[in-house]
Amino acid sequence: MVTLTGNSTLQPLIDNISMAIQNARREVASHINTTMTKTYWQIGKYIVEYEQGGQAKVAYGTSTLTELSHQLTARFGRGFSRPNLVNMRKFYLLYPNCQSVTDNLSWTHICTLMQADDELERSFYEKECIAQKWDVRTLKRQMNSALYLRLAASKDKEGVLALAKEGISIQDPSDMVRNSYTLEFLGIAEDYRFSETELEQRIIDHLQLFLLEMGKGFTFVRRQYPITVNNRHYHCDLVFYHRILKCFVLIDLKRDGVQHEDIGQMNMYLGYFAKEENMPDDNPPIGIILSHYKDDLLVEYATYGMNTNLFVSKYELYLPDKEQLKQIINKIVEEEPDKE
Repeated sequence: MVTLTGNSTLQPLIDNISMAIQNARREVASHINTTMTKTYWQIGKYIVEYEQGGQAKVAYGTSTLTELSHQLTARFGRGFSRPNLVNMRKFYLLYPNCQSVTDNLSWTHICTLMQADDELERSFYEKECIAQKWDVRTLKRQMNSALYLRLAASKDKEGVLALAKEGISIQDPSDMVRNSYTLEFLGIAEDYRFSETELEQRIIDHLQLFLLEMGKGFTFVRRQYPITVNNRHYHCDLVFYHRILKCFVLIDLKRDGVQHEDIGQMNMYLGYFAKEENMPDDNPPIGIILSHYKDDLLVEYATYGMNTNLFVSKYELYLPDKEQLKQIINKIVEEEPDKE
């Protein structure tokens, strides 16, 4: 960076001009990306019309794209390899109306999205990618961790279709909390006997990925949040604040399975935060116990008549079986009768 010297009274003017130039450069870069992406769609359209006469189901020969790649590369340089031309062709076929993606996503985003063969799955990631402004790395992580499949597997047909069409909608605590979370990024082997303290530390070390897995709206407040009741001292493992629901979210971590006393303790934490920590405009706090194993019957009995903002969820240390999840979702979509 060049160091400016001279009249210091010019500094505000220099700062304003510098900001204007930087904003203009970003706008130009964005405009270039949009224009190029639309051009790639147009190229895909030309390829389909030439090779298939506009009929997507007719087979096309690989020699055409190979020769086209050679000719375009010789004339325009990089960017027209055969794989890239295949993606352009696919882009046209998958997105007859490309406006929403070309205006909001880069070509790399679009190529990543097109790796999802299922239309519902691809639509979900597209909506979330635009809404949450995911970079390509984040998009790939969410797709690799089967976020859509994990969310859809716990819904009925109507819920699956809404998820694909609208993305994640958070209106109440049950929308925010998932049945299970995938924490493969912690790098803990399934057979490793880790402690709860180590689990907490690894989450802190990978806080950005943990927040991504928890979902939108979370902001980190503190670890080991102190709670004192009648001179007895307790500590909540992790405390967050949810910007959308406007409430504290308390998380306790369990290495193995949750016990009934863990649920009672979390309920006490919720009562403490509601009385002692909440501001007048805060909503009631939410409690999540994250355990490696979950006894549904025990949880049902232990939470009977208790705070509806208390949830027990599982966490996995490895990526889910995508094919198994796809089978579950296909069964939901194909066999569940319409509720219209």
